[in-house]
Amino acid sequence: MAAGSRAKNKGLKSQLAPSKKKQKVALFTEKRPTKAADSSDDDSDSQSEEIQERQELFDGDEQISDFEHGSEISSDGDDDLLADDFLQGSDDDQEKGSDSDVGSDTSSDSDESDIEKKSRAIDEQRKKEEEDAEAEMQLNIKEEADEFRLPTKEELEQEAQQPPDLPHLQRRIKEIVRVLSNFKDLRQEGTSRKDYVGQLKIDLASYYGYNDFLIGVLVEMFPVVELMELIESFEKPRPICLRTNTLKTRRRDLADVLLNRGVNLDPLSKWSKVGLVVYDSQVPIGATPEYMAGFYMLQSASSFLPVMALAPQEKERIIDMAAAPGGKTTYIAALMKNSGILYANEMKKPRLKSLTANLHRMGVTNTIVCNYDGRELPKVLGQNSVDRVLLDAPCSGTGVISKDESVKNSKSLEEIQQCAHLQKQLILAAIDMVDANSKSGGYIVYSTCSIMIPENEAVIDYALKKRDVKLVPCGLDFGCPGYIRFREHRFHTSLEKTRRFYPHVHNMDGFFVAKLKKMSNAKKNSASSEDVETVEQASIPDENENENAAKESEQQLKKERKKGKKDITKKVVTENGNPESKPTTKKREKRKFPSKEEISKAREEKRQALRKEKRPKSG
Repeated sequence: MAAGSRAKNKGLKSQLAPSKKKQKVALFTEKRPTKAADSSDDDSDSQSEEIQERQELFDGDEQISDFEHGSEISSDGDDDLLADDFLQGSDDDQEKGSDSDVGSDTSSDSDESDIEKKSRAIDEQRKKEEEDAEAEMQLNIKEEADEFRLPTKEELEQEAQQPPDLPHLQRRIKEIVRVLSNFKDLRQEGTSRKDYVGQLKIDLASYYGYNDFLIGVLVEMFPVVELMELIESFEKPRPICLRTNTLKTRRRDLADVLLNRGVNLDPLSKWSKVGLVVYDSQVPIGATPEYMAGFYMLQSASSFLPVMALAPQEKERIIDMAAAPGGKTTYIAALMKNSGILYANEMKKPRLKSLTANLHRMGVTNTIVCNYDGRELPKVLGQNSVDRVLLDAPCSGTGVISKDESVKNSKSLEEIQQCAHLQKQLILAAIDMVDANSKSGGYIVYSTCSIMIPENEAVIDYALKKRDVKLVPCGLDFGCPGYIRFREHRFHTSLEKTRRFYPHVHNMDGFFVAKLKKMSNAKKNSASSEDVETVEQASIPDENENENAAKESEQQLKKERKKGKKDITKKVVTENGNPESKPTTKKREKRKFPSKEEISKAREEKRQALRKEKRPKSG
């Protein structure tokens, strides 16, 4: 009996075990609700059912372990209880689900309304942005259409009455430059290039502060795009540069010391072995102990160029005709290694203080400081007495506008002509002092900090005509060649060897350098300073009147001489019977251009004749 009961128990276990597994699988894999709203309630119900089932499973295991009490009925009862609990729980869950459905519907409705509001607000913002973009595009199109057209006289009058609108001026300048750079395609019908250029001059003068003369010269000298680059570069300062004094230190040692003091610097460029460019400094660069000791000189990069072109040699006699404040003079002395003789001339007495102070600070010992007018130096030092001359001539300063903005509206044609007249006199004096037979020298370097053609190419061309000199290469690998022709002016073809430097191209001040070689001590033309004055002062109205009066007197003298010659020819014909007047024609050819002495004598004779005629009448 016991064995039979055990077998029955095993059979019951085998029947009960799969049934509970099936219930467990069925409970965990119960079919999901179809509605999305009942998902949260079903999840909570399923969790509660799982907990109950796990408890019942554990109870069922205990019943199976104590199955000796004969519990087929109990297992069936448990199954019935589980079914009843499941059904009851499902009914409760349905009631809860119905309640939650109502709440979820209301919350979903509120969420949907909020989302719709947000989406509508986003759509409205997009529409506004699109409308604003279209309006801005139309405005830009209208403005561009207006910028292509030059302003009328009425518009210009209205602008003159109002304060200057700088953004409007800048935009118009850019548009005019764009049109002039492609004039055939972009120009307005019925308007000429002259109209655009005239408006550009007016706008540039009012925007950047130039006077009409200077802006007119710049517009004539440069293409429009390059002109804008040049003018913009004048508005920015040039980098600070140092020149190492090789009499006291080396560039590497000086750079190391200054770097330790908080100075951020680099070598200037490949073309200079002594230059340093300073980006920023934590100490005043002009008051360091090294500066006081004369280890370096604050000097612009463009001031290196004339001395490099001069290339002074040791044991030579050299003149710096305009030496103050001493940057170029000390550089020459350093290249000469304090040998030979260096004359540092300065015309203005107040500037002698800075010149002598810099010479002492830099340790220069071979220099003689003098105070003379450069035009008188040949009389003081003697002609053909030196090996080389550096003439950094006084000029209008149109190349250093970034340092002195007063140049923009202070220069005029008369000042440029006066500077050119003085420069021509100085360069002739410089050439006269140089010895053409010098073994190592015979060179003249002429430089200015101006970009004006009358102060540069015109002066060199004048020197080539008046003295036996020729242009030689400056020894500088960079720089723009000088002008051979400009508008109606034509210069010597060798002026290509001169060099021009611009701030927008070379990042240094505007500069001009020319190097001349004296071929012989003889003068091509015995042209004195008086002749130069007559040539240069021809543009002044008083001198014009004097010249016209002199021409009229010459013409009158010619007429009188012709009359006298006719009388002579008549006498010859009557006496000798020869009607030919060939000797008279020869005399006319010889006396076409009477000298000044003849003109003065003729005037005196006229006056005496008039006085003699008046005397008997008065008696």
